[in-house]
Amino acid sequence: MAAEIHSRPQSSRPVLLSKVEGHQDTVSAALLIPKEDGVITASEDRTIRVWLKRDSGQYWPSIYHTMSSPCSAMAYHHDSRRIFVGQDNGAIMEFHISEDFNKMNFVKTYPAHQNRVSAITFCLTSEWVISTGHDKCISWMCTRSGSMLGRHYFTSWASCLQYDHETQHAFVGDYSGQITLLKLEQNTCSVITTLKGHEGSITSLWWDPVQRLLFSGASDNSIIMWDIGGRKGRTLLLQGHHDKVQAICYIQLTRQLVSCSADGGIAVWNMDISREEAPQWLESDSCQKCEQPFFWNIKQMWDTKTLGLRQHHCRKCGQAVCGKCSTKRSSYPIMGFEFQVRVCDSCFESIKDEDRTSLATFHEGKHNISHMSMDISRGLMVTCGSDRIVKIWDMTPVVGCSLATGFSSR
Repeated sequence: MAAEIHSRPQSSRPVLLSKVEGHQDTVSAALLIPKEDGVITASEDRTIRVWLKRDSGQYWPSIYHTMSSPCSAMAYHHDSRRIFVGQDNGAIMEFHISEDFNKMNFVKTYPAHQNRVSAITFCLTSEWVISTGHDKCISWMCTRSGSMLGRHYFTSWASCLQYDHETQHAFVGDYSGQITLLKLEQNTCSVITTLKGHEGSITSLWWDPVQRLLFSGASDNSIIMWDIGGRKGRTLLLQGHHDKVQAICYIQLTRQLVSCSADGGIAVWNMDISREEAPQWLESDSCQKCEQPFFWNIKQMWDTKTLGLRQHHCRKCGQAVCGKCSTKRSSYPIMGFEFQVRVCDSCFESIKDEDRTSLATFHEGKHNISHMSMDISRGLMVTCGSDRIVKIWDMTPVVGCSLATGFSSR
């Protein structure tokens, strides 16, 4: 069976290996245990569970721990067996998991936030636990003393977080659609820059420290790649999902981006090609093709005795055009447009058939995906969401990893 799966071409699908069921409410986070046939889950039903695969092939909870408040976020550090669980009440609780994954001991509680914790990361070198929350702030606390080191407030709920352990830079996405880059110090922080490009709240972030690229997913159904290292700002817009992008993971080895959306869509984007940056939209008082006035251009409408037209934009050239000059639709994958978008008639003529060849593969996860995590070394992915089901996938048929998986479908 395995040989048959891995001999398929790149158009193959992810292989569903297992379903883990048992939670009574939304599963907020699920993480694969490195080098183990196991999964750690955190749920709104107030439980943390460690599931190990038995000889029967079924997953059974070896640890079942009930918290005082719904679990909203989780971080796990495998080498030290430390797990940090963020809750709806704003607290983060630290536990230590035994070597055999059959026992979990409470370590301490961190009063990190005044409201729901949205994301957590742990830095072993500095012994910091860094988190964001719906109290509109990022906080960083010392795991040795349990004391608060610093906080920084935003104008909106902080929704997601990525952290560069080497430079101590934090990336925070929020509900206004803005991403803030901060430099964290022992007791203070400084704002380096803010990134604006999404038209909806930021739902997920992924930082690649090797190429110094930041990927952001949002409720506007799109993904943006930001070239932080090259200081270029927004470089790529990827549009292929039909619902909000809930989770992303960039695989540096194969130059592929995996993204999941709320409608169960799983996309694998080929980033190992020279893509074109989508143009900034141009503003004009009249169509830049036929020069007919737009409806707010009162003077030209009066002078020419014509009725104003509605303004549109060509996604390929960015020009402001009227409906008559942009009657065509086309995909243009090299610019990130995987489904048909509005283009002006002259750009439509310039797009060749080969230019419409997809640069991503799209798959159906068949459940609401609110969180995804990957074990890149084994080509495995775990997805979870509001349907209370956790799914474990073999992604090697689609992500190009030649590594054998540690999980088996039997």
